[in-house]
Amino acid sequence: MLTNILQYLEHTVTEVPNKIAFSDGRDHVTFSELSDRARRGGAALCRRGYAHEPIAILMDKHPRAIESFMAVIYAGCFYAALDAAMPPARMGLILGTLAPRLLICDEKHEKIARKLSTDGLFSGEVVLWSELTASPVGAGEEQLLADVRERQIDTDPIYVVFTSGSTGVPKGVAACHRSVIDYTESLCEAIGFDRDTVFGNQTPLYFDAPLKEIMPTLKFGATAYLIPRTLFMFPMKLVEYLDEHRINTVCWVVSALTMISSLGVLDKHVPQYLTTVCFGSEVFPRKQYDLWRAALPEARFFNLYGPTEATGMSCYWRARELAPDEVIPIGRPFRNTDLILLTDDGRRAEIGEEGEICLRGTCVTLGYYANPEKTAEAFVQNPLNPYYPEIIYRTGDMGRYNDRGELVFISRRDAQIKHMGHRIELGEIEAAATARDGVRTACCVYDAAGKRICLYYVGDITPAMLSAALKDALPRYMIPALCEQIHAMPLTPNGKIDRRGLRERAEQG
Repeated sequence: MLTNILQYLEHTVTEVPNKIAFSDGRDHVTFSELSDRARRGGAALCRRGYAHEPIAILMDKHPRAIESFMAVIYAGCFYAALDAAMPPARMGLILGTLAPRLLICDEKHEKIARKLSTDGLFSGEVVLWSELTASPVGAGEEQLLADVRERQIDTDPIYVVFTSGSTGVPKGVAACHRSVIDYTESLCEAIGFDRDTVFGNQTPLYFDAPLKEIMPTLKFGATAYLIPRTLFMFPMKLVEYLDEHRINTVCWVVSALTMISSLGVLDKHVPQYLTTVCFGSEVFPRKQYDLWRAALPEARFFNLYGPTEATGMSCYWRARELAPDEVIPIGRPFRNTDLILLTDDGRRAEIGEEGEICLRGTCVTLGYYANPEKTAEAFVQNPLNPYYPEIIYRTGDMGRYNDRGELVFISRRDAQIKHMGHRIELGEIEAAATARDGVRTACCVYDAAGKRICLYYVGDITPAMLSAALKDALPRYMIPALCEQIHAMPLTPNGKIDRRGLRERAEQG
């Protein structure tokens, strides 16, 4: 019975010790090396007296970062990876919430880590990863690791991932062994990963999204390439990287895929080894989705949906033939996950009826770290069950079931606006815009103070031409007051469209 994610690594290292586990294209680590360094680091942390507490990690997107994650778990602690590019003030907010006694860093980021201490944003110990792993595990330390394992249970946390908070203070989502194991088993069953899978990782390691590549790699003895972030600014080089390393599986945010298709790269160079394409985090514009499907007719495509608060992805949809105007569904929940579509009056929604997507099951995480107020707002008692304690997570996403019983995402609850007396889905305006020839991607936001709908887009047609085209597709009250062409869509660190930034831009304009 699996109760600890380290069991994946400990099994795989006996099967394929010399196979490459993780690589960035230049440096790599085998399963044997990963196991050895993780145990070295874990033993060193035990020796220094760290136990069942948060440990911050500040490293590059590199195989050694994954070594450090496993080391922290070997010590019976839980990690929180930091983004070196984030402003020191935001890093200070995260460290203030986490209150770790230790920050592990690599040589490249040691100066930043030391400055956090100098500036009073961190009061604990700073240690280099190379220093922690300098010595092999001794006999006494083997006993320390064994003692830790004996005390660990499956509800112990293993990471805290910080997401944006509406008040400006990041919220840290804490997840445990049990949730991550359940997620891994369900994801692998749904998509069909195996030892021959070669992942191309897109997302930064300080989010929960890389679990899609990290955990199946550990489970099956697959291989994952941590693609350098800079390549996502050069789509042709990115596709060449996929081919160079024979990457056959990607699990990317939609904006990363549309960057390739919208710039015509697929007309010149189709990834020749790609057989599985998973996408998520945003709605895939049908025009761009159809380009990918046409370029890779034999590949399997999956839409994945799920929030960080439910350990990542919770639903999946395997591509089938769609009607020309059909919205891409998000499908059905993973095994052992129940999806409740909750209406405003507290009922389960019927087919075609709109409701808020709520998730129930082992996938639901432990809540927001050191933030009981925010936890109580989103992690609530199941309103359909008044008989015993049962926590569900309210996603804030609105959805409905189509005629096939597949879930279809409609919008964020906060993306539904009331304008000129009408209830409007901003996503509907975006879909109409991206359906126009000459529009590669679009984002619609609402300027509440100015009471106006604002549409930002990347493409080759003029704002006047796009506005005219939208008048043929949308009712008058949905036509944007501002239609602005921009050079590139601003993105958040994990590759999603930066809607908050665009909303602020609209409010200032």
